[in-house]
Amino acid sequence: MDIGLVLQTDPPARLLIDRMIRAERAGFSHGWTFDSCVLWQEPFVIYSRILAETERLTVGPMVTNPSTRTWEVTASLFATLNDMYGNRTVCGIGRGDSAMRVAGRHPATLERLSHAMHAIKELAEGRTVEVDGTEMHLPWVGEGRRLPVWMGAYGPKALALTGRQADGFILQLADPYLTEFMIKAVRAAAADAGRDPDALTICVAAPAYVTADDSPAALAHAREQCRWFGGMVGNHVADLVRHYGEHSDLVPDALTAYIKDRQGYDYSHHGRAGNPDTAFVPDEIVDRFCLIGPPATQLARLDHLRSLGVDQFAVYAMHDAIEATIDAYGTDVIPQLGAAGARP
Repeated sequence: MDIGLVLQTDPPARLLIDRMIRAERAGFSHGWTFDSCVLWQEPFVIYSRILAETERLTVGPMVTNPSTRTWEVTASLFATLNDMYGNRTVCGIGRGDSAMRVAGRHPATLERLSHAMHAIKELAEGRTVEVDGTEMHLPWVGEGRRLPVWMGAYGPKALALTGRQADGFILQLADPYLTEFMIKAVRAAAADAGRDPDALTICVAAPAYVTADDSPAALAHAREQCRWFGGMVGNHVADLVRHYGEHSDLVPDALTAYIKDRQGYDYSHHGRAGNPDTAFVPDEIVDRFCLIGPPATQLARLDHLRSLGVDQFAVYAMHDAIEATIDAYGTDVIPQLGAAGARP
């Protein structure tokens, strides 16, 4: 199992770059960032520095979207980085939550997302594609360039699109029951489309907070540092409830039930510990969705996820122990998993 690190592009960028260097030295395979250019700094500029100062790390957004940049611009960004540093990028992409809503826009439709994934991949790998009625290609893209496209999804239609088209699946929660449910849905869609279901890379992304022990005080602090994640996931869950209803056969209650007391969401606190809009998230959800506890507890959950077919666990590190978590994974977790080297 590969281990990735997910950070926000808060200034100073130098600190993020140093943490990605630290992560590579600890054995992490991937360096991910958020991509909401109003809330945080532009990630692709920072990727160039990360790639220049590391040797093996694969970088990419978790996740970009089809609307912030035109598709040829997104493709050119990835293709340029791959030309400069080898094939060391991966395109995580979704409909767009914070990047679109904070700018007063709506997330993209799945149809638009599908067209964008196709165009970005084709262009970044040097092939010709039609974009908005115009045939185009990037003539400078060399032979052998490749760009894996991994799609983030929760709902049944998005899971089906992931299986039909994407190279990988990003699931932003680490609950084993929901992970198994959604991996099965993605792989079934892949098989129905005539694809090899096992060829899709499965990436689970969630906060991890490594504690010194499993004392009530240590776990309580860790939960408070990671409670924001339930609020972030709740944005997507609220969309599913609006679309499919509160109790739908298409979306498990294990995913939707916890948002019943959700009141709203202020994106100025998005992805941050202490988010005041996440008080509705119960401890049980934090424990299910996140990895909290000493290394042995983390390893037990990771082993379970790996048995379900998860290829990478990406650590959301938005809390008060970022470097301590990187180091703990490097000494006490990654060596036991055998997670070495990027496998995009």
